Amino acid sequence: MREVIDLACTVCKQRNYSTNKNKKNDPDRLERNKFCKFCRKHIAHKEVK
Repeated sequence: MREVIDLACTVCKQRNYSTNKNKKNDPDRLERNKFCKFCRKHIAHKEVK
């Protein structure tokens, strides 16, 4: 049930993080505040395919 996903910065669109999630419990896309090393700030990162 768990699937590996990538998190991309909403500003510069770089894929900075990868994680996994349970598709059954979380069907919509994840959004987390993470540090972007390209923007050098904490910015929202969204799930991408």
